[in-house]
Amino acid sequence: MIFRKPVSARPAQVVSLAAFLLLSSAALAVQASQDGRKPSPPAKTDTSRQLTIRVPVNLVNVLFTVTNKKGRLLPNLPEDDFRVFEDGVPQKISSFGRGESLPLRIGILLDTSNSIRLRLGFEKQAAIDFLNAVLRPGTDEAFVVGFDVEPDLLQDYTDRVGKLSAAIRELQAGGGTGLFDALYYACQQKMLNFPPNPPYLRRVIVLVSDGKDNESQHSEDEALAMAQRAEAVIFCVSTNRSGIENRGDQVLKYFARETGGAAFSPFEASDLAIAYQRISRELRTQYDLSYYSTNKARNGAFRHIRIAAVGRGLRVHAKSGYFAPSE
Repeated sequence: MIFRKPVSARPAQVVSLAAFLLLSSAALAVQASQDGRKPSPPAKTDTSRQLTIRVPVNLVNVLFTVTNKKGRLLPNLPEDDFRVFEDGVPQKISSFGRGESLPLRIGILLDTSNSIRLRLGFEKQAAIDFLNAVLRPGTDEAFVVGFDVEPDLLQDYTDRVGKLSAAIRELQAGGGTGLFDALYYACQQKMLNFPPNPPYLRRVIVLVSDGKDNESQHSEDEALAMAQRAEAVIFCVSTNRSGIENRGDQVLKYFARETGGAAFSPFEASDLAIAYQRISRELRTQYDLSYYSTNKARNGAFRHIRIAAVGRGLRVHAKSGYFAPSE
């Protein structure tokens, strides 16, 4: 096969579109005058379709809770009690309020590996009771994922607790634990596609597991990064009943801390209900804060957020940061 190099047009052979149109209009006008007809007026420009230029702005939304020294939730603090910093730079709060009125999108992730076989019945019922207490039909939606070696979407988004409960009851234990893959899947496939604003949604993952991963293709940090991109708040309930904190508990606390959630370690299986009740209370006492970042760079870098409470002894539970938009 012979490839021929394309021949560039010479300058003398190039006629601009404007010149061509001008010459054509003049020729038509001369022809019309010779025929005794009036030349047609130039066509009017259609101004009904205007090019819209959208200037991107970096609005950052942060959901957070506040507790005192004893761990008691404080839901009624004013805006003036908080200061926001991004990478150490003070930011001006754009909006502030209670987040409880915002729609919830909840992912229930239940570990069904062999290690939790004896406790699975308690986990199922506690999760069902939680959904009955939290989900507001017509406003909130949830989905259910069971995971051992791989994640399994048992029920997609719905506001019908009956369908969610039926999916949870079908769970059966067996296999290894692909925790990181399950979290990565839930955040990427089920939460990342929702637009952050408007309307702003509260994305919540409730993860019930012993935290011991032995099957995942994704790493712990990759799973966390996907959760941060999806702006998901992770609440973890450990199924470890040894009474001794292990590596799995540390992983669960890491996910919760970095996303602004909380981790619970109920000692008895029957205490799972108490952990779910605490998650429900946290969701009802969340603050919703937003600001326009002073950093205009669109480089996709991770930016650290710190919300400081003016009062002494107050602790703010918020995500550690977010990924900046990129070109």
